[in-house]
Amino acid sequence: MATYDLIVIKIGSSTLTTPEGKLDHRNLKRIVSETASLLKQGKKAVIVTSGAIVAGLEKLNLGKPKSIPEKQAAAAVGQSRLMRQYEKAFEKHGITVAQILLTRDAIVDRKRYQNSRHCLQTLLAENVVPIVNENDTVSIDEIKFGDNDNLAALTARMIGADLLCLLTDVAGFYMKDKQGGSVIVPEINKLTAEVKMAAGSPKTLVGTGGMITKLQAAAICLKSGIEMAIISGRKINALKQAANGAAVGTLFRKA
Repeated sequence: MATYDLIVIKIGSSTLTTPEGKLDHRNLKRIVSETASLLKQGKKAVIVTSGAIVAGLEKLNLGKPKSIPEKQAAAAVGQSRLMRQYEKAFEKHGITVAQILLTRDAIVDRKRYQNSRHCLQTLLAENVVPIVNENDTVSIDEIKFGDNDNLAALTARMIGADLLCLLTDVAGFYMKDKQGGSVIVPEINKLTAEVKMAAGSPKTLVGTGGMITKLQAAAICLKSGIEMAIISGRKINALKQAANGAAVGTLFRKA
């Protein structure tokens, strides 16, 4: 069984949203509780979170935003609300959090990259949990694509993480079996044409679940020697199990 000491946990919007389109405080608290238990085992964690726009729309009492500026405004309002929820939830476990807002230039520009890495490393050394998000108020392209999967993978590479856990609305990566049904693949060692086709096909259970960006994240992780798991963001203890090497969801790792 694999052991992971440094884990990046990416929490998708669907995991933090109720059926009514509101911020799911209960599930956020549950994930925080499981993360706290991992820290008590001696592990370190970074959270890459979505959900700022949802939190902002709820506060502003807006429907689905129709323009980029509306999404930016919702993100600006929602980010502080989201961070407050994380701070309150982690405080109950005696854990301090820090907000880190990144834009792509922090990855591309070498000096910014090093500064970001040093900041994250220092926070982890002080037993602080960094809460990372894309700076949606200024990063227009990121709002359009809603892609925190790649951000999470790049963050994992930046800090030399052992594992990236993608918490999402499906229980793993699905592919067709011999009978034509969809089944979860427990482990994937190579991003073959068949795997890529399964991610992009609207006929699969995961076709509209953002699996293409998850495979992009997997490619970054595999190239960097980081293992990546796609697991349910709703299943109790799935995060704890995956972080402790149990077979949960789908694990991407080199053979």
